[in-house]
Amino acid sequence: MKREIKITADGSTTIHLPDWGESYHSTHGAIQEAKHVFIKHGFNNQPKENVAILEIGFGTGLNCFITYLENLKKNSTINYVGVEAYPVTKIELQNLNYVSELQAEQERIVFEKIHAINWEEEHKIAANFSLIKRQQFFKDINDKNTFDIIYFDAFGPRHQPKLWTASVFEKMFEALKPDGILVTYSAKGAVRRTMQEVGFMVERLPGPPGKREMLRAKKV
Repeated sequence: MKREIKITADGSTTIHLPDWGESYHSTHGAIQEAKHVFIKHGFNNQPKENVAILEIGFGTGLNCFITYLENLKKNSTINYVGVEAYPVTKIELQNLNYVSELQAEQERIVFEKIHAINWEEEHKIAANFSLIKRQQFFKDINDKNTFDIIYFDAFGPRHQPKLWTASVFEKMFEALKPDGILVTYSAKGAVRRTMQEVGFMVERLPGPPGKREMLRAKKV
């Protein structure tokens, strides 16, 4: 499938799939969306000093890198697992501008390390930040009571409805620890109802630029 690098409205890049009319991030702003959905309403709502994060749709590594940068202020111990079935290419990575747009040149080596490390192995990308990248289909996730936060950043339900089914959200529910949270940019009614069906307590929150709402789900 053809993939292109595009500039989003906040100046940051994303990968665009013209055959689907779909992008890895919001065209209204890749960095703005990541900070609003996954940091403001996800990472910053978890007060623990030791935080285990599962990202569904590791993609460009943007959410992981922004979490690392945010944790420079919090100084928590982070265990981060990123699941991705189709890793981005080296050429695509070279054309992403996240380091410069985030004004994080001093941390460029960390962004590069996030992508250079081997898959399926745990690596320390900083003293208090470990990362495992798993090349895996979402349906094959079988973690139990492991994570405090899930960043659910899959392609949208319009193009990939199989990623937003009850069977997938059951796996997400099982993967979370009690009181763990799942955050996603989607606010579709069908998605909210499916989350509720598998046991989540779901709340609507104000969305990032270009979206009225997003969802945060809690395992209770």
